Amino acid sequence: MRKIFIPLLVIAAFTITSCKKYLDLKPIDKLTPEQAFANENNLQLYVNSFYDQMLPTGPAIYQGDVMSDITVPNAVPNYIGGRLSSQDATGWTWGDLRNINYFLENYNNPAIPLKARNHYAGIARFFRAYFYYQKVKQFGDVPWYGKTLNVDDKDLYKGRDSRSVVMDSVLADIDFASNNIYSTKDNSSTRISKWVALALKSRICLFEGTFRKYHPEAALTSTADKWLQEAANASDLLIKSGQYRLQNTGNPNTDYRSLFISENPVSNEVLLAAVYNNSLKKWHNAAWWFNSATLGARLGLDKKFINTYLNSDGSRFTDISGYQTMEFQNEVKNRDKRLQQTIRMGNYKRTDGSPAPPDFTVTYSGYQIQKFSMDDKYFDTRTESYNSIPIIRYAEVLLNYAEAKAELGTITVTDWNLTIGALRNRAGITNTGMPVSPDVYLQSQFFPGISNAALLEIRRERGVEMVSEGIRYDDLRRWKAGKLLEKVYEGIYVPGKDQLLDLNEDGKPDVSFVDKVPANRVSGVTYFVLDNNTSKLSQGNKGNLIWLSNTPKSYAEKHYLYPIPANEILLNPALGQNKDW
Repeated sequence: MRKIFIPLLVIAAFTITSCKKYLDLKPIDKLTPEQAFANENNLQLYVNSFYDQMLPTGPAIYQGDVMSDITVPNAVPNYIGGRLSSQDATGWTWGDLRNINYFLENYNNPAIPLKARNHYAGIARFFRAYFYYQKVKQFGDVPWYGKTLNVDDKDLYKGRDSRSVVMDSVLADIDFASNNIYSTKDNSSTRISKWVALALKSRICLFEGTFRKYHPEAALTSTADKWLQEAANASDLLIKSGQYRLQNTGNPNTDYRSLFISENPVSNEVLLAAVYNNSLKKWHNAAWWFNSATLGARLGLDKKFINTYLNSDGSRFTDISGYQTMEFQNEVKNRDKRLQQTIRMGNYKRTDGSPAPPDFTVTYSGYQIQKFSMDDKYFDTRTESYNSIPIIRYAEVLLNYAEAKAELGTITVTDWNLTIGALRNRAGITNTGMPVSPDVYLQSQFFPGISNAALLEIRRERGVEMVSEGIRYDDLRRWKAGKLLEKVYEGIYVPGKDQLLDLNEDGKPDVSFVDKVPANRVSGVTYFVLDNNTSKLSQGNKGNLIWLSNTPKSYAEKHYLYPIPANEILLNPALGQNKDW
């Protein structure tokens, strides 16, 4: 029998980047499959390779909301700015899948205890579910490959399988994972456990259920409730396990942000994290990215989204008379405590005690994100941040559960208190009761097709709790709310040009909005020049700061699915192209 030799740690590190591209096999150590999968330790070594290859990095998380309706970047993303075509499309890569399938074809050595085999197979199938979930979100129908492919395999040139076929296979994989991966809680938040698998299942099933419900063109609405129930069931199992809880020490001023600036993951809430470590010099650039005028997207939050933060007593900010013209220093007071832990506010100071109001050399909206930034100025100009970045949090599981139940029409007051009520309690909100009437502001500005009061509030809560964690665009496309991406970027209310504004009320002016920088500048003031084209005020000499209204944004029906890269269709015409691309 012909023997195939493969490397040990990357065991079969084959990569197919297109239908005709693959790596020559150049083994590091000459091992047969029988040798490579001879014992449990080897199975573990193999699946360990999936983590670094497939899980998102910290920057992928905190930079993930650049294309969003609730953020203001330095430029309109290409995807909604009309500057992307199938010729530019990327993402049609399959190497990670081949590595997983190779493992699943070879792991089942009878000499290894069945429980151990199933555990490692569960991890492999977790990653295959995750891989295909990402592909379906991006492209819709994709070819399902449950086996390794060689260069002469006819399936290299097959067409795409239906969304139903692929997602049913994803569900089978994530079910196997959650039923067979060991249930021991991982306090390092770096390993896949049963609980992480259940959390991913709740995310996948909520996405698929709501996508099918709100996208009738997919012709899958009759199966939406099945997926929503699966999302609720997975969340419920995780909640009832008691393995995780919200980070709530009783200090609403710090509990939320502690999840995002701690070196070690806050493991009572964070199920899985991209872990960084200063002593090992494993760093990222969050503080630099969010606080640099040149490095990052200069990402801030949008005024319409800031309006959705509740008052600290649970009432709606947008029910206050005159909320539209409140100046920054007033509008941020007495609000949901997550606001002051997400953006720079009047009470924010750096580690050295220096006040740090919104920096208009960085932010275009005035709502400057500080959620992931370490407070020491040292990190503002270096890729040396070492705070770990959550990938999956228990808070998201609570949100998934509440939304699935609301979409099914089965949410109860008990469910509400367990989920949305608990999140608001952690944020220092005193009245956390379930609403009885829909919020007209949320309806008019965000979700005109939703009249269910609880569902509207759950969507509000999801935005506030998960802001800048890279999931908002996924939410918009599953809700079929992509048109929100066309809205004008809007910032703080400015009472007039040429006025010196003290945003943090420390007695020293911080910024002035001008047509031209004055000859006699005031020390410490940033002069934001309005060119009445790229940047302007909504009412001429006063109003909300408007950014990039001169740059068209379009989110057409076709944008809900990414184009298949044109070069891949040339290689395999059976793939076809997504509609209108």
